[in-house]
Amino acid sequence: MRFVEEVVVDEFLPTVRSMLAEDLRERGFTQREVADALGISQSAVSKYAHGDVARHDRIVADERVRDLVERVGEGLAEGDLSPVAALVEIEVLIRRLEEGDLLAELHEEAMPGLAAADVDFSVHDPDSGLREREAVLASVRRGLRTLTNASGFAGLIPNVGANVVECLLDATTVDDVAAVPGRLVDVKGRAMVPGEPEFGVSEHVATVLLAAREAGATARGAVNVRYDPDLVAALAESYPTVEFDAERETREAVAEAVAACAAEDAETLVCYQTGAVGVEPIVYVLAPTAPEAARVVRELL
Repeated sequence: MRFVEEVVVDEFLPTVRSMLAEDLRERGFTQREVADALGISQSAVSKYAHGDVARHDRIVADERVRDLVERVGEGLAEGDLSPVAALVEIEVLIRRLEEGDLLAELHEEAMPGLAAADVDFSVHDPDSGLREREAVLASVRRGLRTLTNASGFAGLIPNVGANVVECLLDATTVDDVAAVPGRLVDVKGRAMVPGEPEFGVSEHVATVLLAAREAGATARGAVNVRYDPDLVAALAESYPTVEFDAERETREAVAEAVAACAAEDAETLVCYQTGAVGVEPIVYVLAPTAPEAARVVRELL
């Protein structure tokens, strides 16, 4: 794990300080004056002067960096820039280069997973898309632990398998929903998880969740379990519960059923279908998050 701040400290700052030290020496600064201007030790200036500090070629070649060094060097030499003002100029460029630019590219090279995430990531944005996606994946993992650690959960897994899902806040398609690839299955009385949660791997449970949200439900998490009339009755005692027609297109049938039962504003609700030709009956527990949906299911055990 490498942070963008480490790229700045380990690669950008040594390169820029070395370039500034060279610039100031060429303007007639003594080693002591360079050290004072840059707020570093004379021994550090000596290392810069003798090439003992490696420079990053891409940073050296960047025209904006070269322009910065020239402007700051001239400003310090002429007395137009104070060390604090020079610091501000450098900080401004760092922030620019961190936002989808040179430093962001160097960061992605150090952390290939950032590029593989296929979503915009801003290191200074607490609401960035990557951060939200990672939070949703972590939430699904917590939901999985809640269920897989519960004795008897395997008995609630339908023949087609169960899943634990959670969607992004502005989800519109199954690609915006994180789930277990391949679904949970019952193996000798234990719920087996085939892989780490991913986005876009749940077609059916994700579709039910998205349909309910289209009808106004606020739930973002869901778990599906086998159908049982007693189980549905137990859930109905605490949560709005609605049946939809398994013979119709899922998204349309769920949306109409949720809207018809006036469960649009419910934080937690239950949708179920009693099956059709080639369609296994299933119960879907929808809740604000995947862990909360999992807790509702665990209370049935």
